[in-house]
Amino acid sequence: MEPRVSKSQFKAKALEYFRQIETGGQPVIITDHGKPTVEVRAYQARERDPLKLLRGSLLRFDAPTAPVADDDWAAMQ
Repeated sequence: MEPRVSKSQFKAKALEYFRQIETGGQPVIITDHGKPTVEVRAYQARERDPLKLLRGSLLRFDAPTAPVADDDWAAMQ
């Protein structure tokens, strides 16, 4: 379970918590009146390859070289 700290505790020791998160990798949950409000975690870059995002999204492609008319688009109807 992630450590929980109040806003006032986090404000007083923010740099210390940042160092703990950077070195340990464990997120810290900041609470407001005992209720969790914010989670601080280490940044993890996501590589977003557009081809990987689109892979599997094409349902059917019957005639790739045929011209497309306005009435062929379902959104136009």
